Amino acid sequence: MKTVKLGIVGFGFMGHCDADSLATFSDDEIKLVAVADTNPEQLKDAPEGVETYGSIEEMLEKADINTVMISTPNPSHLEMVEKSANAGKHIICEKPAAMNVEQFDKMLEVTKKNNVLFTVHQQRRWDKDYRIMKEVYDRKMVGDMYVIKSQLYGFNGNMHDWHVFPEMGGGMLYDWGVHLIDQILDMVDSKIDSIFADLRNVINEKVDDYFNILIKFKNGITAEIELGTYYLTPKRAWFIGGNKGSALIDGFAGEGKIVRTAHLLENVPGKITMTAAGPTRSFGTAAPGLLIDEPLPEVNVEQRDYFVHFIKAFNGEEEIIVRPEQVRRVLSVMEAVRKSAASGEAVKFE
Repeated sequence: MKTVKLGIVGFGFMGHCDADSLATFSDDEIKLVAVADTNPEQLKDAPEGVETYGSIEEMLEKADINTVMISTPNPSHLEMVEKSANAGKHIICEKPAAMNVEQFDKMLEVTKKNNVLFTVHQQRRWDKDYRIMKEVYDRKMVGDMYVIKSQLYGFNGNMHDWHVFPEMGGGMLYDWGVHLIDQILDMVDSKIDSIFADLRNVINEKVDDYFNILIKFKNGITAEIELGTYYLTPKRAWFIGGNKGSALIDGFAGEGKIVRTAHLLENVPGKITMTAAGPTRSFGTAAPGLLIDEPLPEVNVEQRDYFVHFIKAFNGEEEIIVRPEQVRRVLSVMEAVRKSAASGEAVKFE
C-alpha cells in the first residue's frame, strides 16, 4: 500500500480540524508531512515534526508530498487547485469547492489535464443521523416514500470571522447548505424536477442566515431542507414519510424511531366523529395501541471514514467516493436556490 503523504494549505480552523483527524491514522496509511499558511501565527502550533511553509508555492517546491488538502478561504480554492494540479499533486478540497459552477469546471479541466485525483471533503456523509436515515431510505423501511425533511436550527444567529463577508464565501448556504444539499442528493436516487427556495438575511446584514429549500424529485419524493441560525428552538432533525410508516430523528446522535399504525381507520359513511381537532379522526388523539414504535436501524460510522475511503481510492482499491460530478451537481443546485429565491419562482432543473 502506498502512503498518502499530505500537505495542508491554509492552517486555520478547518486546517487544524483536518490535522487532528489525520493524526488518528498510522503514518503508513496517511501522513501529514507539511502545512502552509501566509499567516505565521497560524503555524505556531503545527504538530511536532510537521514542516511549515509560508506559501503553497514553497510547500509544493520543497515538501515530499503527493497530496494537497486545501483549507484556505473559499474564494482562493480555484487558485490552490490549479497550483496543486499543475505540480502533479492529488487534491482534497474543503467545501464549498468553488464559489460557482464556472469555477468548478475550471478545476475539473486542470485536474483532468494533469491526471490527478480530485475530491471534496464532504465528510458529513458519515454523520450518524444522516447515515441512519439513508439506511431507512435504501431499505424502504417506511414503504413508498413521499417526503424527506432535513432541519437544522441554531440560536446564536451572528456568524463569526469571515463568514459575515459575502465576497469571502460567507453565509449559511455556502457553509452548511452545501452539506445538507449533498446529503439529500446522495440519498435520493432520482433526477430533480424543480427547486423552490426562500433565502433570507434575518439578523445578518450581508449574508444569508436562513433558508428553506424544496426539491421535487422525478421519483415523486419532495425533500425539504430548512436551516435557521436565529431559530430559537435549536435542533437537528429528520423526517421521512412513507405509505407504511414514518421515520424521525432528533439530534446528531441519531435518536429517534419508526412509527407505524396497527391498522388504518375505517370509513364510517354518514357518521361524523368530533374531536378536539374538529370533525375528523385523523388529527385527534390516537387510540391506545394504534401507533407502534420501532427502533431505527443501527449504523457504525464516523467522519474519519472519509479519509479511509480516500486512502483506498489513492491506492486504486475503489473509486473516489465523493465524485466531482456529484460536487458539481450540488453547486448547480445552490445556484438554482439563489435564482429561485431572487425570482420567487420554482426553477426547473434536470
